[in-house]
This record gives sequence, structure tokens and C-alpha cells, in this order.
Amino acid sequence: VKTTRKFHKARLELLLDTWISRNKEMTYIFTDGEDQELKQRMGNVINTNCSSAHSRQALSCKMAVEYDKFIESGRKWFCHVDDDNYVNVRMLVKLLSSYAHTQDIYIGKPSLDRPIQATERISENKMHPVHFWFATGGAGFCISRGLALKMTPWASGGHFMSTAEKIRLPDDCTIGYIIESVLGVKLIRSNLFHSHLENLHQVPKSEIHKQVTLSYGMFENK
Repeated sequence: VKTTRKFHKARLELLLDTWISRNKEMTYIFTDGEDQELKQRMGNVINTNCSSAHSRQALSCKMAVEYDKFIESGRKWFCHVDDDNYVNVRMLVKLLSSYAHTQDIYIGKPSLDRPIQATERISENKMHPVHFWFATGGAGFCISRGLALKMTPWASGGHFMSTAEKIRLPDDCTIGYIIESVLGVKLIRSNLFHSHLENLHQVPKSEIHKQVTLSYGMFENK
């Protein structure tokens, strides 16, 4: 779960009272400021020491730490969500159980209706156009361990930050670039992931319990 110090109370409290409370062991919170109270309540809280700005560099800094911690953990699946997501862990586990963590799996939902176009900086004067699909970080996405290990040359240590700078795009786009454009692995689209960019009224009430992630809705500018 990616968050920032100023949202520890406003956003994380709700998650800690709901889905995180039942899944503390497998949930890690990545933030940018110390909070002893949160650490005592949660345990798996990682201060990334990244900037609290909502800039491309700050977001990529956090994703780089998330990636490194996942590789270090030895766990089978890396699932990234934001602090405004509700995760239905039972449905997430059900979804992932239909794939092998040793395979190349990148699953989530694009926020665009077409591949994103970017310019890859090969050298100071040489540019190369690229286009690829990416799963929006605001809806959450998952990557298998098998695929995450292949990403190492472009994502581990400080490499993620330099890869993000190479294409000048945010963290979730950089993940898509490494997986689709560099490694040639296709995004598996799932309509079970939802971000705040969507109108959640379009999800029938009878289907809500089957969704993997949900976010808050913005209706009538409220």
C-alpha cells in the first residue's frame, strides 16, 4: 500500500479498520515519514525516505522501494495498491490462484483506451518512440515473482529511478514500459480492479462482492 504521511489518519485509518485488519501479515505500508503509532498498530510499515511531493520522481522512488522489498521478501506475488483502495483479499487470492507465480504474469486494468506513447532516451541526442499498455496504479496491479525477477536489470536498486527518467513517465507507466516494451510480456486486463477515475455506480450492487479492488466515487463533485 503506497501512502504519504499526511494521509496516515485521513486514509489509512479506514483501511486499518477494514481489509488490512484481516490481512496484516501480507500487507506492507510504504510511506514517506516516521509514525510510531502506525508502526505499533501495523508492524509492516516502511519509511521509504522518499519526498512527500506527488511528483514523478517521488512516486518512482516509492515504487523502487516497493519492488526491492518484494524481491527481498521471497513472496510469490507483488500487488501494489494506493491508500484509497479497498482490497477484497479473498477475491484477489482467487484471481491469482488461476496463475502460476513462476510464469510471467502482469495483471491489472489500463486507465487509457489505447497504448501510451512515449519517447525512450537512448543517449543525449538519440530518441526512440515506444508504445505500450500499463495497468493504472490507482486501481492496483499484480506481478508474479517469475516476472519481477526478470525486471531486475531495469528495476532493482537505483535502476527503477533511472528507467523512469529515461521515458519521463510516472511509476505505474514505468512498470508497464519495463514489462511490455522491454521484456515483451503483455498486460492481462482484468475488470475486477477499480480506481477513483471510474464511475463505480456502473458496478452492479450484486457484483460488488466479486471485485478485487474498489476506490472512492466522485458523484456530483462531492
